[in-house]
Amino acid sequence: MLKKEFTARLESLSKRYEQLQHELSKPEVVADLKKYKSLSKELKELTEVYETYREYKKLTKEREELKELLRGSEEELRKLAKEELESIDKKLTSLEGRLKALLIPKDPDESKNVILEIRAGAGGEEAALFASDLMRMYQKYAEENGWKFSVLSANKTGLGGFKEVVALIEGDGAYSRLKYESGVHRVQRIPTTESGGRIHTSTVTVAVLPEADETDININQADLKIETFRASGAGGQYVNTTETAVRITHTPTGIVVSCQDERSQFQNKQKALKILYAKLKDFYEKKKREEIAKERKEQVGTGERSEKIRTYNFPQNRVTDHRINLTLYKLQDVLEGKLDEIIDALRNRELETKLQKLEEGA
Repeated sequence: MLKKEFTARLESLSKRYEQLQHELSKPEVVADLKKYKSLSKELKELTEVYETYREYKKLTKEREELKELLRGSEEELRKLAKEELESIDKKLTSLEGRLKALLIPKDPDESKNVILEIRAGAGGEEAALFASDLMRMYQKYAEENGWKFSVLSANKTGLGGFKEVVALIEGDGAYSRLKYESGVHRVQRIPTTESGGRIHTSTVTVAVLPEADETDININQADLKIETFRASGAGGQYVNTTETAVRITHTPTGIVVSCQDERSQFQNKQKALKILYAKLKDFYEKKKREEIAKERKEQVGTGERSEKIRTYNFPQNRVTDHRINLTLYKLQDVLEGKLDEIIDALRNRELETKLQKLEEGA
C-alpha cells in the first residue's frame, strides 16, 4: 500500500485536477486565451496522475470488499474472492509503482527540442571522421522517431569528417531521450588513414542542450558583439565574396558562436542566436548547480561533458555504456540509430535512483 505521504500528495493533485476542470468551464477563462492555454496545459499534465490514482482507489475499495467475502462462511465464494484478490493485488502493485514514478518532479525541459553539438576530440582526423559517424547516428535516430533534423553549423575536414557540427533536432520529447548522450564518446578501430593496421583510440565530445528562447534567458542586446565575415568552404562565388557568415560573442561570459551554412546573413544570425540561447541556458544552470553543490559540499552529478560515457569498439563489434555497465555486441545497429535499448536502460536507472530518493524523502 502507498505511504500516507504519497496518498496526501495524490489527493492534493486530484483536487487540483478537478479545480482546473471547473475553472476551464468558466466563460471568462475561455475568453482569456493565454490563461486558458496555461490551465489546459496544467490539466493535461495532471490527467495521467488523476486517472491512475482514481483506478488505484477503485481497486483498493474492491480489495476491501473481497476481504470481507473471505471472512464469510460460503466456501465457493471464499475461493472466488481469493482468486480475484490475487489478481487485484498484482494490479495494485503495478499501479503503486506507476503512481510513484508520476510523482517524481518532471524536468521542465523534457519536451523541448535539442541543440546537439558534436566536437572531435583526441585523435586528429580519425576523431573528426567518428564525429561524422555520430552525427549520422543521431540523424538516423531522429528519423526513426519522426523528428526533424537540421544542421545549424558545421566545420568540415578534408576527408569528410567534422571538427565541429551543431544540429537542431525538433520533436516532442527529443530532449527527454537524447539528454543521456552528453559526454565523451570513445572509438577504438583501425582508421582508414592507418596503413599499419593498428587499432587507434579517439574521442568525440557530445553536448545535448535543450533549445532555449528569449523567455528562458534574458539577454541584454548591448552584451552581444555581432560580426560578419566571408564564409569559407564550398558554395561558389556567392559564398566567397559576400559577408554572410555571422559570429556572435556574449561579452559577459565569453561564449562565442558562429554560423556560415546559410546564404543569407539574416538566416545565419537567427541560427547563431538559437545556439547562443541554448549555450547560455546551459552555462547559467551549470553555474547554479555548482553553487548548490558547493553549499552542500558535494560533487556535481554525472553527465558532465568531460566524462567518458561510452566506448565503440569496432574489432569486437561492441558498444559499452560505462555509466550502467551495459555492453551490446551490435555496434553497427547502434550506429544505424538503434539507440533505444541503451537509452531505455539509462532512463530506467535514472527512474530507480529518483524513486529511491522519493521513498527516502516520503
